[in-house]
Amino acid sequence: MRSVRLDDALEQRLAEAATVAGQPVSALIREAVQQKCDEVLGDRLDVQLADVIGMFSGRGRSRASFQTGRAFTRLLLRKRKTHR
Repeated sequence: MRSVRLDDALEQRLAEAATVAGQPVSALIREAVQQKCDEVLGDRLDVQLADVIGMFSGRGRSRASFQTGRAFTRLLLRKRKTHR
């Protein structure tokens, strides 16, 4: 549970917005926080690549980076073919 301090003007706007939307104030707040979290966190590269991070091991080879890049490219091409 969190509590948030709002100034009087924002409190009035929030109440009015909830009335116009036909929602409880708490629902409007939850929706706004969810949207902001999605906006801030949605474009993170680690989130976008979460399903492939750690899939490849370089095993100490000097060309490991290059080989991992090729393997990653092949994986992406396979995924693209399955989504068509």
